[in-house]
This record gives sequence, C-alpha cells and structure tokens, in this order.
Amino acid sequence: MKRSGQEQLIVLRAEGCKRDFTVDQQTAVKDFRPVRLLQFLQSIYHLATSKVIFVDNYFGFLSAADFKTETTCIQLWHAAGAIKQFGLMDPSIEKRSERAKRRFTEVYSRFHYVVVGSEKMAAIFRKSFGLNNDHILRTGIPRTDFFFDKRKTKQIENDLTERFPVIQNKKVLLYAPTFRDDQLNSPDIALDIAEMYKRLGDEYVLFLRLHPAVRSNLQNSYPEFVVDVTDYENINHLLLISDCLITDYSSIPFEYALLEKPMIFFSYDLQEYQESRGFWEDYQNNIPGPVVNNTGEIIDVLIENRFDIGKVRSFSAQWNQYSRGNSSENLVKYIYESQEQQQQILH
Repeated sequence: MKRSGQEQLIVLRAEGCKRDFTVDQQTAVKDFRPVRLLQFLQSIYHLATSKVIFVDNYFGFLSAADFKTETTCIQLWHAAGAIKQFGLMDPSIEKRSERAKRRFTEVYSRFHYVVVGSEKMAAIFRKSFGLNNDHILRTGIPRTDFFFDKRKTKQIENDLTERFPVIQNKKVLLYAPTFRDDQLNSPDIALDIAEMYKRLGDEYVLFLRLHPAVRSNLQNSYPEFVVDVTDYENINHLLLISDCLITDYSSIPFEYALLEKPMIFFSYDLQEYQESRGFWEDYQNNIPGPVVNNTGEIIDVLIENRFDIGKVRSFSAQWNQYSRGNSSENLVKYIYESQEQQQQILH
C-alpha cells in the first residue's frame, strides 16, 4: 500500500491486536476503543470518510456504519481456508435472537468485496456471508505472500533461531489448537506433556500456541522441552521454523500447507465439535494428515513417520489456488486501476 504512493493510511487497532504498526508521515495509528474517547471518535470519522476500508474479521460496529457512496469495503478475513462453518452457516446462529441475526446480515452486507485464494473458499464465502460472485476478489490471500519471499523468510528463521537457540539441535513440534468455548471454565491442555517429554524429548521441542485462558493454567514442568509462544505476534513466523504442526479444526493448515510439511490433527472431541460447529466437508477424508485421539497416537505417528506429503501438496493446490506470492500487489492494483485493468488482474 505504501509503495503504491496513493493516500494516507489509517490503522484502527481493535482491542486484542498484537501488532505494533509503524507510525510515519504516511501512516497513522488510532486506538479503536471507547475508553480512548478522542481516538475512538477519530476512528469513527475515518470510517465515515475513507475511500477504501479493509477489515480482517467480523466487526459488529459495521452494522451501523454509514459508508459514503464512493467507499469500498474489502474483507480480508483471517484465514486462507475453512474447516468449520461460520457466518450464516454456523449452526449456533439458530439459537440467536432475530435482532442478532439481522445484525450479522447487516455486517456482511457492508462487504463490497471478499478476498479469496481459491474457488473452494469463494463458494464458502458466498454461503457464509450471503454474497454473490460479483463480491469475490480472486487476487489470492495477501498474508500468504510472506511464504514466497525467500529473503524475508530466511531473515525470520535466523531471528527465531537466535531467540530460541534450542531449535538448532531439536525438531520443532508446534501445537496450535482451536479454542473451545468451555475452556474459559475448564482451561486445561489436552496433551500429556509428561509422556511426550519422555518419548520425544531427545529429538523434539514442543512449542505451545494456546489461548491465554489455557496458558495461564499450564504449569511448565519441562522448560527444556516446552516453549510457550502464545504471545508471539505472527503465527506465520512460527510455521516457518516448525517441523510438524499439531492442530485440530484451526485454519492454520491452509497456510502451513504452502511449506509442504507434515501435520497431525489432534481431534479428541471430533464428534462433539462437529455437532456444535459443523464442518464444510467430511473432516477425516479431507484434511492433509493423520487424525488422532490421544497423545499416545501423536507420538506413534511421529516415531513411525506416518505422513503423506503428496496429500499436503494436493491440499495446498486446492486452497491456495490464487495465492502465488503476489496477492498484495494484485489487490492494491485492483483498487487503484481502471476497470479494464482490473479485469486483466483477475484473469
């Protein structure tokens, strides 16, 4: 965006944002929270007057946003793919009030465009947000450009090796599970860390990317084996240095697949989660790695090397169809080019 040399960039930081944005002559950062009243009011002003608005998640305030006619609102979303259902397709929406349902629909109607990296995700967004094909931008997912920048990724790998020197001698297991709603009341980690340390500690180190409620309940009895990376800002950096990802229903595998590395799906509550959240496809037949139910099975898969990287490549090809390292450039060009040039970018 900066290199395009177009306009002033305003960043509205919502509560919970871990990113520190650089403030310069072209970029201003506002704390978009009511407790910071002046900056909050300034943020509302910018929402009302900006030419282009990017959002990266669901924000309820959009239901009351009154954009100018010439304003374009683009949903970047926070994932390159989807395992569980969301938006209008989320099974839990049936339990919501009519007022809440109207608010969801109003928020989704504010999206002029949704950025996608594949036809599979385009179909999901059309159903989830109630949009038609004219709202889909097939530019690729900007956040995936990082994985194609070899100079940048090498620098990040060097920085993280310096920060976590243990990874020079050990392989990295990254455990990044989906947060469950009931974990606020019962914030326990499902892994048997003692067993993993006993059987894998000589070869591996375990990086934990947990929800804060779960992390605060964790007593780390194996500091030479377990590294807490919950507060590390950028998950994509951690994916770079991981030798195997352990997850469940998260969207992380869609980006991790670009690295063509093995994954294990620790789905100990599969049936319960499927009934409450719903999946887009048959879970066990469409994910690119072994599905396991307990820590012992995780260990066995690792020791026996039961992975099919060909399946990972096929998974990536389906979900990262348009993400080829130039997605940010495609998107910025689309915004500022003429209609004829826009069509060239998309085709």
